[in-house]
Amino acid sequence: MELDSILKFLENKAILVTGGAGFLAKIFAEKVLRSQPNVKKVYLLLRAADNKSASLRLQNEVIGKDLFKVVKQKMGANFNTFIQEKVTVVAGDITCADLAINESKLKEELWRDIDVIVNLAATTNFDERYDASLYLNTFGAKHVLDFAKKCKHLGVLVQVSTAYVSGETAGLVKESPYFMGDTLNGRPGLDIEAEKKLVEDRLAELQAEGATADTIKLSMRDMGLERARHWGWPNVYVFTKALGEMVLLHEKGDIPVVIIRPTIVTSTYKEPFPGWVEGIRTIDSLAVAYGKGRLPCFVGDPNSIVDVIPADMVANSIIVAAMIHANQPGNPRIYQVGSSVRNPTSLTTLHEVAYQYFRRHPWINKDGKPVIVSHVRVLGSMASFKRYLTLHYLLPLKVPHLSPKLCFDQTRYNVLYMTMALEIANIAFCQSFKGTFLELSRKINHVMRLIEIYRPYLFFKGLYDDSNTEKLRMAAKDRGLETDIFYFDPKAVNWEDYFMNTHLPCLVKYVFK
Repeated sequence: MELDSILKFLENKAILVTGGAGFLAKIFAEKVLRSQPNVKKVYLLLRAADNKSASLRLQNEVIGKDLFKVVKQKMGANFNTFIQEKVTVVAGDITCADLAINESKLKEELWRDIDVIVNLAATTNFDERYDASLYLNTFGAKHVLDFAKKCKHLGVLVQVSTAYVSGETAGLVKESPYFMGDTLNGRPGLDIEAEKKLVEDRLAELQAEGATADTIKLSMRDMGLERARHWGWPNVYVFTKALGEMVLLHEKGDIPVVIIRPTIVTSTYKEPFPGWVEGIRTIDSLAVAYGKGRLPCFVGDPNSIVDVIPADMVANSIIVAAMIHANQPGNPRIYQVGSSVRNPTSLTTLHEVAYQYFRRHPWINKDGKPVIVSHVRVLGSMASFKRYLTLHYLLPLKVPHLSPKLCFDQTRYNVLYMTMALEIANIAFCQSFKGTFLELSRKINHVMRLIEIYRPYLFFKGLYDDSNTEKLRMAAKDRGLETDIFYFDPKAVNWEDYFMNTHLPCLVKYVFK
């Protein structure tokens, strides 16, 4: 029988949330607890050595956050009792079988009672070690699915992925599935178990060579980028998330599965209050650098669409999708949750809003002085960025007789040429440039690696189709569900007002340090 209420669906439900201390997981859990206090239980799975450590993380990283202040006000003196009754912290790890839950009694309770699983555990680092990303984003999804198959009354498994599994695909990016072995460049032979074997073999080689921890880390990072690009993805994060989707589609059996693909997730739009954010998230790193006067230039297409979506809308879409598809086995439904089709905003708009905001509300630096911002110089190509880098950061340190023309008469990467010239000068002048050269080389290499990793998004030409998501919104509306409480329509957002009066002020409040 179809339910006519999301609140009734949540009532007396037991929900397992992985990655329980993560940004979206906290917002999801808070929304469930606040909107339906009669939920049976919210289990938050956290990485921890034991239950005591997990409980400390729950208090310090979840319940103790400002995010829960509305629930605290609502519950008053009963808040602590409410949390003890409704929230159970689970020490575990999705990279392991049975999610590394050691307590047999708790494991049996979960298998007996769980109705909904939301997998939000992930590493979102674009430059992550391959072993870490593969084990968490890909095999973690497999372990969650295997655990779900043991849950006797499971209604639905929601996998939160990312819209950017599409890689550098231009044009309208459809809400299409990735099946086992699919690649973005059409190269055949992708096999998840083979990728795992490559990682294991490489780690064994490094250990046999007596490699240091730093060497192993760098090697795994390089391997992640190399393997992702080998199959057509721009970085290890989106590659391993795509592999995770493939695993679920291939092995799901009769488990009802929903895949949510958010775009760039930003601070809350309305609930529990406008602007809650945690950590420096994607575009926020640019805003922080700009507000502190540390962003002299920016490389990217100023006219490109920036696909952003507030975190509370993502949480609401998860809840609505879970309800609609609970106990509905069949082909998994994929929902891209973003704004680029229905309510787009541009990089230029965000830049102008940031300029206006920090002109009116300048950041006060550690010396007590306001940081005066100006319009950032936007470099519209990688070539112009390389020229800028050479002119402003390398030429001032060149040997006096070295002609600047030498830096620009190469069609290849000119910064490498200058680095080589500085190295030669360093040798010739008896290491007098040693500190300068080594520090410069380190910083330049780091910047260029980051730019190269983020390059596909700085010049991104895709728009994320959300036809399925719009159908979900319409289905909820047609069935008379509480769409005023569980809203996720990006057309409701005035982006200029949101960034000026909500996101940037709260970014300063919660993130600037």
